[in-house]
Amino acid sequence: MRNTHDHGPGCDCESCGDPRSMDVLDKYLTVWIFGAMAVGVGLGYVAPSVTGPIRDLHLVEIGLVVMMYPPLAKADYAQLPTVFSNWRVLGLSLVQNWLIGPTLMFGLAVVFFSGLVPGLPARPEYFLGLVFIGMARCIAMVLVWNELADGSTEYVTGLVAFNSLFQIVTYGVYVWVFGLVLPPLLGMETLVAGITAFDVTPMQVFEAIVAFLGIPFAGGILTRYVGTRAKGEEWYDEAFVPRIDPLTLVALLVTVIVMFATQGGNIVAAPGDVLLIAVPLTIYFVVMFLVSFGMGRGIGADYSTTTAIGFTAASNNFELAIAVAVAVFGVGSSVAFATVVGPLIEVPVLLALVNVALYFQRRLDWGATSSGIDATTDPTDD
Repeated sequence: MRNTHDHGPGCDCESCGDPRSMDVLDKYLTVWIFGAMAVGVGLGYVAPSVTGPIRDLHLVEIGLVVMMYPPLAKADYAQLPTVFSNWRVLGLSLVQNWLIGPTLMFGLAVVFFSGLVPGLPARPEYFLGLVFIGMARCIAMVLVWNELADGSTEYVTGLVAFNSLFQIVTYGVYVWVFGLVLPPLLGMETLVAGITAFDVTPMQVFEAIVAFLGIPFAGGILTRYVGTRAKGEEWYDEAFVPRIDPLTLVALLVTVIVMFATQGGNIVAAPGDVLLIAVPLTIYFVVMFLVSFGMGRGIGADYSTTTAIGFTAASNNFELAIAVAVAVFGVGSSVAFATVVGPLIEVPVLLALVNVALYFQRRLDWGATSSGIDATTDPTDD
């Protein structure tokens, strides 16, 4: 585990984000990411033909898999039974991800795109795009945000696996309920006019989860098993892990560039629509993170566990949302465009929330425990 002592006010260790002890890549990460966003948008606008090779070579998908590999290789999988035995954390994550999150996103979609609010015209395609995003719980980039914020690798891995299994069964049902059933019941029939079904199958969800989680998950497990058996856990944690750690941030920057390049032309052509979609998404990310972080702290979880809870709830599986939107409405549809805007907004907002989490780590008193694995007792038992 990365944390070996108490953290809180005055702590100046590297894991608490002290800038004096961070390398250049970590210290100026915000600058690098915004630079990557600018390069991507510029590349997509100046040379729109790059979109074809990016999609044909699956560069976004490869980037996501590569950047998820180091956190999953770093996880101590022997601790997962302990993670899954903590029903308070799992129950909290279930409520956040499958009750609060979808309901909040649906509410924001109604406010901004139903036409009920004066000055905001009805945009059914963007309404559905937000619904597709809100019902897809995160299985990919949450690992990166949690890693950057020094959250518990074991807990975020367990929660992601938990949500992935739940998502296979529920995603199609949630999209149907929030996208087709609720609008007419609330008097908003125009939002789903002419749509009778989405035809989202569990197999579509399963394939997305296998691609974006299963591959790096299997790689991480195999690497840890072979590495620790061949050279021991000390070599693995102290020599091998530091070597692969930079892959996460390098792959993140490359992924940001190619992701923004695919939408460079659309972003420049319709900046107003991008900003319009960005507002409810930003509200969603911030509210979900702060509420979930507060709920985690409220049940007595330590910093690393609370951070894993917060980022798992605040992130979304945009890869799944985009894939389903394209399959149902087509790659050139406004619904698909809305889902593509999602990760473009998630990157800067969740990066800002990483800094918020690190601020909470330094400023709040987290008690005696420093590892999420230790936070398995109920504070009310004393």
